[in-house]
Formats: sequence, C-alpha cells, structure tokens
Amino acid sequence: MTTAIGATGLRKKFGDHVVLDGIDLEVPAGTIFSLLGPNGAGKTTAVQILSTLITADAGTITVAGHDVAENPHAVREAIGVTGQFSAVDNLLTGEENLRLMGELYRLPKPEVRRRAAHLLEQFDLVEAGRKTAATYSGGMRRRLDLAMTLVGEPRVIFLDEPTTGLDPRSRHAMWDIIRKLVSGGVTIFLTTQYLEEADQLADRIAVLDHGHIVAEGTAAELKRRIPGGYVQLQFADVRELDTAARILGNTSRDLEALTLTVPNDGSRRALKALLDRLDDASIETDSLTVHTPDLDDVFFALTGHKADHAPEVQTR
Repeated sequence: MTTAIGATGLRKKFGDHVVLDGIDLEVPAGTIFSLLGPNGAGKTTAVQILSTLITADAGTITVAGHDVAENPHAVREAIGVTGQFSAVDNLLTGEENLRLMGELYRLPKPEVRRRAAHLLEQFDLVEAGRKTAATYSGGMRRRLDLAMTLVGEPRVIFLDEPTTGLDPRSRHAMWDIIRKLVSGGVTIFLTTQYLEEADQLADRIAVLDHGHIVAEGTAAELKRRIPGGYVQLQFADVRELDTAARILGNTSRDLEALTLTVPNDGSRRALKALLDRLDDASIETDSLTVHTPDLDDVFFALTGHKADHAPEVQTR
C-alpha cells in the first residue's frame, strides 16, 4: 500500500518537557489510523506537526508524498484538519461558511457553489444551510465543520477528537460519515478520548504515553496482548458440561446456565486447540462465545491508568 503519512524519529519538546520522544508512524493510504493516549500525552502536538501547524525538533516526516519540512505548502494543499474546537463562523449560514472556505482556496465561483451544494447534501444540511450556524445543534456544527474541511477535497484528513461533547446518536452519525470518506479513498488520522470510537473505526491503533509509542496494532491484536480473555461454552445438559470440565481442567461452571468458562486469549490457534480437545472426546456444545479484554483494559495495562474519557455532553 502507498504510505499516506510517515514519520521517523519524531521529536518535540517545550522547554524542558519532552512531548514526543522519537516516535515512528506509518499510515497506509485509504485507512483510518487512531492515536490514543492520556490527556497531555502529545496527541494534539503530533497532529499539529504532521499538519504543518508547528515544526518538529527532529525527525523525518512525509504526508501525501511530500516532505513536511521541505515542502509544507504542498502538504497543506493535500490535507484537511478538523480540530477539537469548531472553526464554524456562527454569524454566517452553513452555506456561507462553505462558500467562504471555497473563496479561501481561491476556487472559481461556479466551483464554490457546486462544492457547497454537494457538501450540504452529503452531510444532510440542505435545509439547515440557509440558517445561521448559531442555531445549529452540536452534531450539526461538527458535520458542518467536517464539511468545511472537505471543500479543498483533501486526500488526508486529521481529525483531532472530532466527536468530543457529542451525544451518542450524533457520534454514531459522524462515524458513518468518516467510514464513507475512507471508502472513497481518503486517509484519516484520528485522535480520540473514546476508546469505543477507535475500536469501531480504526484499521490500526497506536498508544502514546510519555512521549513514546508503547503499542501498535489492530484493535484485536492489542486486546490479545492483555491477559484475562476467556471462552464461554454452553451445553445441552449437565453430563456434557461435567465431561468437558474434566477434560479442559482450569474452568469455572454455571450449572443453572449450563455454561463453562475457560481461560483463552481468543486467538485462532487457542480456539482450535480448545475445540480439538472437545471433538476428540465427542463433546457437543450448543454455543461458544469469545470474550477478550476491551481497549480500556489495554489502555490501563499499557499506561497504568484508565483512559481520560470526555464527558457525555448533551448538546442542543
């Protein structure tokens, strides 16, 4: 795959405080990459460097095929950035906000009108487009914010905690929009406080702590690194359950539910070994459920504390 974002030895400090201490990143084009970390871990600093808003102290960085240090203008032409705080002008209508962005990109007026109309339809803001942004709900404002980012048709988009403060319904709507963008070939670099968000969206996840990438992989790969997974087997009768318990050894049973809980990391190899032992004894199961640690467990194991979840804010 083509690399959309690459960084080697990325370093940044403010005064004596080292925020990023030689991190390496590689994000394939057309994927979603999520950077997780505690508050103050350097997630926003990483986004600011990769999007040319601030410079790194050391390291080699390429975005959309361009060297960030040598050709920042080309990088800016290829990317879009949606930060934690809305860039929407409350005094303008939704359509006027989009047209303003088109004018800033110095697009021809017919093209500005075409893109504004298309984005209002794409983000379900046609009716709201004639109203001032001050009347928008939180979810509508974030949709408009992302739509404004897309006026320049970027191939790489940095989303820095894009759903903070949104109610669950608005957050899920934003997830659907992000998935559609990626299906169209756009690359997304996502930072988020919501571990469920990274779990749902990201092709790969990196955990940043004290300036270092302490783990990277798919959500499933990260979960398998943490002990505590298990398989729950359900049987038709007590006889089958008792026989399976004797064969498998280290288990706990629930006689009322006719279930057996067996420690297991949920990997393909471990599951096959478990099922082979049952098959060899001609034991049938009614159902099998795999339970693995969630990303919150991963985060705690890697950083020493739970994630700093943003509060659930119900917006207008």
